[in-house]
Amino acid sequence: MLLTDQHPHNKSIMVSVIGAPNVGKSSMINYLTGMDLSVVTHRPQTTRNKFHCVFTVDQTEVVLVDTPGVHKSSAELNKRLNEQAKEGLDGADLNLLLIDLSRELLPQVQNFIDLLDLKEKTLGPTWIIFSKADRIEDAEKLPLNEVFEKIQEVITSAERFMVISSKDGTNMHELTGAICDRAQPGPHLYLDGSVSDKNERFFASEYIREQAFELLKDEIPYEVAVLVEEFKDVNDKKKARESHISASILVNRPSQRAIVVGSKGSMIKEIGIRSRKKIEAMTGGPVHLNLHVKVSPKWFKNNFVLEELGLPRAVNSARVWRNKGQ
Repeated sequence: MLLTDQHPHNKSIMVSVIGAPNVGKSSMINYLTGMDLSVVTHRPQTTRNKFHCVFTVDQTEVVLVDTPGVHKSSAELNKRLNEQAKEGLDGADLNLLLIDLSRELLPQVQNFIDLLDLKEKTLGPTWIIFSKADRIEDAEKLPLNEVFEKIQEVITSAERFMVISSKDGTNMHELTGAICDRAQPGPHLYLDGSVSDKNERFFASEYIREQAFELLKDEIPYEVAVLVEEFKDVNDKKKARESHISASILVNRPSQRAIVVGSKGSMIKEIGIRSRKKIEAMTGGPVHLNLHVKVSPKWFKNNFVLEELGLPRAVNSARVWRNKGQ
C-alpha cells in the first residue's frame, strides 16, 4: 500500500516486553532505545505502568511496550500491575518473554502463564529472550535448545530464542536486527519525534520514584508512590527552557515519612538532587524541583489514588471505592 504522507518503504512493529519482576525488561528497553525511558533499580517490581518506548532504525519504527513484572499477590495494587502486564499483550505483533538465565528457567515460564491465566489463543507470536548472560559463564554452551523445546510445549506460539545481556551488549544488535526484519510495511505511529506515549510529567514522577527506590531500605520503597502536582515551563527567549516541578512522595505511615525526609532533610534532599539531574537531561534545561512527603494511609488500596497514578481497575479489583483523602 502506498503511504501518501510517509515514506513508501516505512515499516513498523509493536513488541510487548513481558516477564517476571527483575528479569531485565527495563534494562533491555533502555539499551535498545538508547535512552533511560524505563526506570531501573536493584529492586524487583520497579515498573508499575504499561507504556510505549519508541525507536527507529532506518525506515523501521519499533514500539516496545514496557510492562510491570508479573507476580502473585492479592493486593489491589498488584492486581492492577498484573492487569497492566496482560494489557501489554493487546495489539502486539510480537512478544518478547524474558527469562533470567541466573534462575531456574522452566518455572519462570510456567509461573508467567499461570499468573496471567493465559491461554494459547491469547499469547501471540513469542520469542524467548534468555537475559543476563553476563552472569553465566559460557551461557551459549547451556542446553537451551532442549529447554526451548520444553517451553514450546507450554507456549506453542514460541518461535525462537535468543541469549542476550543488556549489561555487556551480548547479541543486542542481533536482537534489534531480528525485530526489524520481522516488521511489516506500514505507517509510523510517532511522527513528531516522540519516544513514548507518556509525557514528561509521567517520566518526572518515574525518575523521582526510581531514586527513592535506590536510596530507601527495606520494604519502604514498595509503599512509596509519586504524584507530580505541577509541571510548568517558564519560557524566556533569552534563556534555556526552565521547568518548575512540584511533587508529592506518598508513604503509608508517619514513621515512613520521617525516614524519607531523613535527618535534617538529608534523604529527601538527596532524592531531589539525583532525580533533578535525570529530569534536566530529559528537558534539556534547568529544573526547579520541590519535593514534599505526604502520609496517605494505605494509598495502595485507595482506588482514587491508584487511578491518579495511572493504574485503572483490574478485572478482579476490589469494588470498594474510598474518598481520595482517606
